[in-house]
Amino acid sequence: MFDLINQAGFFLLKSLAEFLSILLLMRFFMQLFRVSFSNQIGTFVVQLTNWAVLPLRKVVPGVFGLDLSSLLPAYLLQVIVLFAAVALQAGPDLPFALILIGGLRALLRTSIYLLIGLLIVQAVLSWVNPYSPIGRPISQITQVFLGPIRRVVPPIANIDLSPLVAILLAQVILIFI
Repeated sequence: MFDLINQAGFFLLKSLAEFLSILLLMRFFMQLFRVSFSNQIGTFVVQLTNWAVLPLRKVVPGVFGLDLSSLLPAYLLQVIVLFAAVALQAGPDLPFALILIGGLRALLRTSIYLLIGLLIVQAVLSWVNPYSPIGRPISQITQVFLGPIRRVVPPIANIDLSPLVAILLAQVILIFI
């Protein structure tokens, strides 16, 4: 019974940490690619992440235009989840340095999953409602990745295959991470 409670608690912790990490990464990418926050997605992301980002901005400076105050809490959430997973296992203790490296790896995987999700949403919106208010910010983020692919794989009969190629490349990268 105690094991089930631990599993349920870990599941809730991991789900909440992934949700917040995705929001923080979305904020990071929106700032990195200079996407306006004056839309539904931007407002949603800012309102749900201000509690973590604004206090950190006072002590964590941005470097080379990167918003580290959005990236740092996402990384720390991944480290907390990994630490909890190690603490719940009955096996040997994992060195803290490996947990820190694992947190970086988990953050990178979450970033790639976020990109895949954005590519899928963009592809669906392009067929269903290309003028959706959330379409523009998503397009601004994914354009950075799709632009080089479109130079190599042009549209065929007005069908853009670049999101499919980008998703396949992201899946290949996930294999190596």
